Amino acid sequence: MQPELLNKALIAFLPVLLLVAVLYRLDSHRLLSPRFMVTTFLVGAAIAVCAAFLNAYLIDRAQVEFTYFTRYAAPLIEESLKAAFLVYLFRSNRIGFLIDAGIIGFTVGAGFSLAENVFYLHQVSEAHYGIWLVRGFGTSIMHGGATALFAIVAEVLTERHRKMSLLLYLPGLVLAFLLHSVFNHFPVSPVLSTVVTLLILPTILFIVFERNEVTIHRFLELDYEAHRRLLNQLRNGELSGCEAGRFLNDMKERLGAPVVAEMIEYFQLHTELTLNAERILLAREENIALEVGEEIQEKLRRMHELESHIGRAGLVTLRQYLDFSAKDMWEIHLLDSVAAGH
Repeated sequence: MQPELLNKALIAFLPVLLLVAVLYRLDSHRLLSPRFMVTTFLVGAAIAVCAAFLNAYLIDRAQVEFTYFTRYAAPLIEESLKAAFLVYLFRSNRIGFLIDAGIIGFTVGAGFSLAENVFYLHQVSEAHYGIWLVRGFGTSIMHGGATALFAIVAEVLTERHRKMSLLLYLPGLVLAFLLHSVFNHFPVSPVLSTVVTLLILPTILFIVFERNEVTIHRFLELDYEAHRRLLNQLRNGELSGCEAGRFLNDMKERLGAPVVAEMIEYFQLHTELTLNAERILLAREENIALEVGEEIQEKLRRMHELESHIGRAGLVTLRQYLDFSAKDMWEIHLLDSVAAGH
């Protein structure tokens, strides 16, 4: 590679990659594994390729003015594609807190911007250094920041509502689209838009992450105690006075004792494993790495076996009445990942 092209590539690639690394280091609980981060980054790059083909197809078919397309249509398409992947992660319990939502969102946007910059380097490598400064410090940060803001808003809204309605993701998508569209409205002043983007977006992310670190610690302590008390109640058969106990007693009359026995076992295993996940996260605050031993792995296997016995419809009902939160489900996924060595 020629020295000049290498310099341009470094300017285009390094800023956003360094910011991903800094954000990842801010996570003292190590909520995300390096393997998952790399996978997320590559998915972001793949989304950029899909967006490029879709944009080219629509420009050719719709025959709209290019400026109009880049200001409105392209931001909507690109942010929607990035958001779709994040919605999948939310609904499959891969995101638990604001901090990992922001990191994952930014990483998806970083992968998107890197693939986009690779394409531009190939197409217009002769462009002067100012273009690559704008793309490296402006466009790339904008892509990462817009997707991070979508993820943060989505996490706030879905955390407040038990039902995971797709409408809860709409405000974050609108915010990401507006940020992207406004950025694309100022091609005559790219340096100004780059400076504003570089100053505002990372600052917002750092403030959110700093406050969320304290929130995570408080949540873990409170949730740990709540799950510990619940586990003691389960082991001592003291659930008759709560909604979960009334639901299980009602199910015993409808479905029979053997089926309900499996439900109670599932409830107890789920609570116990959630408690173990919280122990791991609290230990990570002290830089202590707890191993997932054979006993916990066996309990995970048994819980997943019970899930297959109970069935999808039964689990939806069971989780609703037993008051499993989205974070409870995320903590189980975390334990599964740690047990698998990811």
